[in-house]
Amino acid sequence: MYRIISTPASTFRQFRRLRSRPKLTTATEEEHAFQILWRHQILDPDSDIVTYWNRVFLVTSLLALFIDPLYFFLPTVGGPACLEADPKLSIIVTILRSFADLFYVLHMLMKFRTAFVAPNSRIFGRGDLVMDSHEIAMRYLKSDFVIDLAATIPLPQIVIWLVIPASTNARTDHANNTLALFVLIQYVPRLFLIFPLNRRIQKTTGVIAKTPWIGAAYNLVLYLLASHVTGATWYLSSIGRQFNCWKAQCNMENKSHTLSCFSSYLDCNSLDHPDRQYWLNITRVITRCDAKSKINIKYKFGMFAEAFLNDVVVSKFKERYFYCLWWGLRNLSSYGQNLDTTTYLPETLFCIFLCIFGLVLFSLLIGNMETYLSSMTVRLEEWRIRKRDTEEWMRHRQLPPHLQERVRRFVQYKWLATRGVNEEEILQSLPLDLRRSIQHHLCLSLVRRVPFFSQMDDQLLDAICERLASSLSTEGTYIFREGDPVDEMLFIIRGQLESSTTNGGRSGFFNCIKLRPGDFCGEELLTWALMPNSTLNLPSSTRTVKALSEVEAFSLQAEDLKFVACQFKRLHSKKLQHAFRYYSHQWRTWGACFIQAAWRRFQKRKATRELSLREGLYYLPETDGNEHFEDLQIGESSGNVKKIQNLGATVLASKFAANTRKGTHKLADPVPKLFKPSEPDFSQP
Repeated sequence: MYRIISTPASTFRQFRRLRSRPKLTTATEEEHAFQILWRHQILDPDSDIVTYWNRVFLVTSLLALFIDPLYFFLPTVGGPACLEADPKLSIIVTILRSFADLFYVLHMLMKFRTAFVAPNSRIFGRGDLVMDSHEIAMRYLKSDFVIDLAATIPLPQIVIWLVIPASTNARTDHANNTLALFVLIQYVPRLFLIFPLNRRIQKTTGVIAKTPWIGAAYNLVLYLLASHVTGATWYLSSIGRQFNCWKAQCNMENKSHTLSCFSSYLDCNSLDHPDRQYWLNITRVITRCDAKSKINIKYKFGMFAEAFLNDVVVSKFKERYFYCLWWGLRNLSSYGQNLDTTTYLPETLFCIFLCIFGLVLFSLLIGNMETYLSSMTVRLEEWRIRKRDTEEWMRHRQLPPHLQERVRRFVQYKWLATRGVNEEEILQSLPLDLRRSIQHHLCLSLVRRVPFFSQMDDQLLDAICERLASSLSTEGTYIFREGDPVDEMLFIIRGQLESSTTNGGRSGFFNCIKLRPGDFCGEELLTWALMPNSTLNLPSSTRTVKALSEVEAFSLQAEDLKFVACQFKRLHSKKLQHAFRYYSHQWRTWGACFIQAAWRRFQKRKATRELSLREGLYYLPETDGNEHFEDLQIGESSGNVKKIQNLGATVLASKFAANTRKGTHKLADPVPKLFKPSEPDFSQP
């Protein structure tokens, strides 16, 4: 939508007064009310509607520049030694030209309602817009109004439909010369309007074309326009050269007093005149001005002979138009090197201009086309050069083949993922709020796929998304090694990682898991960041993480995670702590090993008790036990015997337990102890 810069309060009051009338029901009054409001609207020169209109007017201006040279194709050779104007083509070109003139009128009205920046306010920033309609109108009348008016007046229509029919000596040759003169005069301001319009569009949007293909097509259209104008001028000049030959031969016959040749005979309107029929039978004008004839021709047509040798001047409009377009395109591209000229001065000057004009256009427009088309592959060319430099560097440093292959895979994968665009550089050049919004759009949906992040609120997620950076890893890359400092957390988006640990290199211990999209690694860094008095030394990794395939992930650096942990105390909540422990594979491994060790200890104690009871029931003492049994056997009842047996079983179990404790150092524990992951003091605020 366009933006209204200024609308006087009186206008709104008048509009409301018209709207509040009880009998305001007709369409005429409604239209009148909106016209009052529209007359006082001032448009911002950088608004969307003005930018859109400038692009539309640029297209219509190019079409108008294509339409005007069509007037040069009106004259044709309508019979032997006569010229005529094509009436159907005159009507079609007039309609097209009138439709194009309408856009020029609308463009002038837009300029009367478009604000401008005051020159004295451009010291800093954009400047102040002048919103007064009177000042806008006076500035436009003093600057571009005359040129716009000269380009808008329908001069060809006036000449061809009013001036020429009203003249007393309206022959075809005079009409052609007059029409061509006015078309050329008005073609200059119309062509001049293209350049400031291009600059205005570039100033507003930065570029003329949004894509390289449109830019290349725009320059190609300009080159075709130049070829179109050149071909139309060559055709009209060919007609003029033919008419000059007829006129010269007529003058020679009149001087010899052998035959009366009137200028009206050269107009096809006199084809049915009896005197012309008699003159046509005995004159030599046709034979001596026939470019196809090789006998008795003294008139040199030069570069215009091709129009008569190929019957261009007597062909239909489509045929002669496309032939002339091809002629102009061919000679502009070859700088007129194939032209066969005579000593006729206008012809020589035309060839000189054609050569210089073709050289300039080919250098400018075709050069711009090459620039636009090469910009489509500039990233690919940069990547190709970087790849070549990498290959030369690896050969120079004599890297082993497996390292070279890993480097090639990483360079190829990075190109496929980013297409050579440095995303960080682009984001850093943007304002903070815009950068935050872009990161929110790019990362939020992917971050929510991580179960740990799904427990956080939007404000905390925004802070994390703002500091996330993309990370790419190829197959076989070691992201962390056990014992190395952890400087970032990775949140997997695509691919698989292998996370393994030996619990500090202890023999007999190995744990390995796979990390898939939605998992994360480097959780030691979060524990370090949540510590109130964490040191500058980064935590050591307890696991070795290796990429099993191409991995795309988001990375969160240590300093960024520390900043988020310090600024947002909600990261210390019990809910997030439990979620972190649940989704952390380090905590899961420790919990699994702890449960496994406890279960095995329970099974061992259970087996020991069962064995003690089983051996106590069938054990009979040989020495000390027998003597003690004989002393107690005298005078004891059967109840005392049962107590002695229980006492013996107790003594035997105590001895077995003592022996078991003494031999524990000789038995290897099948499940080594896994240390509990370090845990911060969450009780502190």
